[in-house]
Amino acid sequence: MKAANLRHAVYLSHCPFTIHHSLNLMTIDAYLKRIRYDGPVGPTREVLKGLHRAQMFSVPFENLDILLGVPIELNLGKLYEKVVENRRGGFCYELNGLFGWLLKEIGFEIEMLEARVFGEEGEPGPHFDHMLLRVGGDQIADVGFGDSFTEPMQFGYGEQKQQTGLFKLVENGERWELRRNNGDGWKPQYDFSLVSRDLDEYEPMCRHQQTSPDSIFTKKKVCSLATPNGRITYANGRLIETDGASKSERMIGNKAELEGVLEENFGVVLEGDLGKLF
Repeated sequence: MKAANLRHAVYLSHCPFTIHHSLNLMTIDAYLKRIRYDGPVGPTREVLKGLHRAQMFSVPFENLDILLGVPIELNLGKLYEKVVENRRGGFCYELNGLFGWLLKEIGFEIEMLEARVFGEEGEPGPHFDHMLLRVGGDQIADVGFGDSFTEPMQFGYGEQKQQTGLFKLVENGERWELRRNNGDGWKPQYDFSLVSRDLDEYEPMCRHQQTSPDSIFTKKKVCSLATPNGRITYANGRLIETDGASKSERMIGNKAELEGVLEENFGVVLEGDLGKLF
C-alpha cells in the first residue's frame, strides 16, 4: 500500500504512552508527508530502512528551543505538533519518542531503551542520557543522535557499513555498545540496556539536559541534518557542509542571515531572539 493512499488517524487517548494534549488527532499520513516518504507501509525490514533514512534526511537534530528558553515536554501530542505540524527538529527524546509512535502505529514491535553517551575522555555519561529504539527484537533504530548511522543497525551482523562510516553492536556484560570506526579505530558512541522503558522515565534527564550548566545542550547551539552525500550543520555561528570528501565552512554574520540559513537548509522557522543562537 502506498503511503499516499493511507488514511489512518489515531486519537491520543488510545495511545498507551501519551499524556493528553489539546492536539487531539495524530495521523500517519501527515508524519510520512513530513519526512517525504511515499513508499510502502508495513512492518518489514525494507520499510523500516526507508522510514529511517527518510527521517534522517528530513528532520534535523537540533536543540534551539533550549537556547531560546522554550520548555521541552515529553508529551507525544506536543512532540507531534512541533515536529510534524511546525516542521521542527529536536533531540533524542523528542525524535526517537515520536518516531517510535510512528513505527508502532504501522505495526512494528517497539521498545524504548536508555543509553549512556561516551564523552571525549572515553567514559559513559549518566543513565537515560540518550534514548534509542529496539525494533522487532533484532534491530536498533536511532534518529536522534545527530551524526550517526542513517539505516537501522542489526544485532549479530558484526561490522555494518553505512554511508557515515563503519558501525557495530557489541555485547558488554549486561549492556550493549554502539561503536564507530571513522578510520582511526573503533570508538564507543553509547552503551545501552535492553530493558524496555516508558516515555515518562526519561523526563528527569530531559529536564536536566535543558537546564544544567553541565549539559552539552545548554552549552552548544546546533541544528544538523544528514544529506545523501554528507551533512549540513549550523553550530555556534558557523555553517558547516560536507559533501563526500569536500568540506566547507563559513561564519553567519547576523540574525537576519541566520534566519535565512535555518529556513533554507533545515526548514526551521523560529520565533524569539535569534541572537541567543550565536
